[in-house]
Amino acid sequence: MAGPKENVLMEKIVSLCKRRGFIFQSSEIYGGINGFWDYGPLGAELKRNVKELWWNTMTRQRDDIAGLEATIIMHPQIWKASGHVDTFSDPMIDCKTCKGRFRADQTNEIPCPQKPSKMVSECHGEKTAPRAFNLMFQTYVGPVRDESAIAYLRPETAQAIFAQFKNVLETSRQKVPFGIAQVGKAFRNEVTPRNYTFRSREFEQMELEFFIKPDEVVEAICGRVATAAEISKPESEQRAASVSLADPSSISSAGKMPAARSDWGWEAWHKYWVEERIKFYEGIGLPRTTLEEYWQKPEELAHYARACVDILFKFPFGTQELEGIAARSDFDLSQHERFSGKPMGVFDEELRTAWGKLPKEKSDALWRRYYENRKKYLAKMGVAEEPASKDATEDANGLAKGQYIPHVIEPSAGVDRLILALITNAYSEVTETDDKGRSETRVILKFHPRVAPVKAGVMPLLKNKPELVKKAIEVRDRLRPWMNVFYDDAGSIGRRYARQDEAGTPFCVTIDFDTLGEKPELKDTVTVRFRDDGRQERIAISELLNWLLPKVR
Repeated sequence: MAGPKENVLMEKIVSLCKRRGFIFQSSEIYGGINGFWDYGPLGAELKRNVKELWWNTMTRQRDDIAGLEATIIMHPQIWKASGHVDTFSDPMIDCKTCKGRFRADQTNEIPCPQKPSKMVSECHGEKTAPRAFNLMFQTYVGPVRDESAIAYLRPETAQAIFAQFKNVLETSRQKVPFGIAQVGKAFRNEVTPRNYTFRSREFEQMELEFFIKPDEVVEAICGRVATAAEISKPESEQRAASVSLADPSSISSAGKMPAARSDWGWEAWHKYWVEERIKFYEGIGLPRTTLEEYWQKPEELAHYARACVDILFKFPFGTQELEGIAARSDFDLSQHERFSGKPMGVFDEELRTAWGKLPKEKSDALWRRYYENRKKYLAKMGVAEEPASKDATEDANGLAKGQYIPHVIEPSAGVDRLILALITNAYSEVTETDDKGRSETRVILKFHPRVAPVKAGVMPLLKNKPELVKKAIEVRDRLRPWMNVFYDDAGSIGRRYARQDEAGTPFCVTIDFDTLGEKPELKDTVTVRFRDDGRQERIAISELLNWLLPKVR
């Protein structure tokens, strides 16, 4: 193989992550295992902060989303219904010369075995023909290892949400439109994991399945379907354009959702969630200038998708996907209804009432559209013409009874990719020259305070002064129940500041002699140092907690 290609920034990031305890290679003492990573003390805190912020934003600050935590191993028929058993594969080739195994669509460069931040060119030996390689990890449930005991580690968290849709709908007392959110581990047996933690074999996802009414149902109830462009207009213009009242199941702007009305169709909801997800990234320190929206072309879409937007981040190794927001139609619930034999539709009294008041030509037109969509889905799933027509007719007839299968908008984000993006975006270097002309370059991780692993470093000016140490410990203990703080009394105060800068800590709290009353007017105050610009501010200890909390949450 050719020599490794250097990516200087990635080399620095990988080195920092190891040195400061953000990320370690799994099983490192045994030579490591490719595609698996462990998060050290700072990395674990960073990751926990990101997941908690996502969860709070999606569930606790909204009335229309409920949470779920499902098992990693589920009934194998779930993966048959979802298509993962038959189609979830990558093309794989073997090299007859170097005996390496690669993805057929990624033969130009592969990760360097010794340094995962580097890429090396693959050898030019003779290759085998491509063959499908299923990405699911297979296991067995129970003591007997035969076909009846085969199960899989989940390759995504979404399918559990679809499988539990009816249970969550009924127990959470929600009504469409509403969502189900989940954070959890997923596993994919990638042929060639690459780009550090970006593409791994074990990773975490943050996924939302937001269930909405089909456009035909929206039009039957409201007389129209709002366009995607309308949701960007001021609320007064939206009301003027609509003939319907606000959906009583929607929540106010105080609940982090606009006054969404019942006339929103899939395009409006899709655009809404693209914008909401970008706002989330902005709120944790990734400005729009670091992100790109990629709207997939029709030929790139999955067969069930009406649209999909990838939110991309500019990594050192290229602009790559952080999250996808897909309009998945009613494919998932329909598949699980077919394979399980259990109904996945919902009853909507408002639809039943509205349908009975429609002019016949209107109800006929909506019936026909719904019928054609259902028949198209069944045909794609291999159902023969006659039974597909019969089933589609039965589905369309359900509209008059207030019954339909919800469609879904799916924002799906990778936690590990986001962690890498946050570290990359936060990484900065500062070169300082002392009075003697000696220069030193140091690293500052400029995390947004909301995601920073440590919110405040607490340090006595001198560790050999018991009264300073005692007061510093008191301050630490005052803050500790509310945020992650780090007590440090080793070395000069400048070195301690530098260590906290490198860890991404946004504030350092120093207890000095003025805190003890050397200057009476400054008694019981502390010096708060800001990480990004080094400025300092004097704060009373009694006010410190309330000063910090709004900045770190």
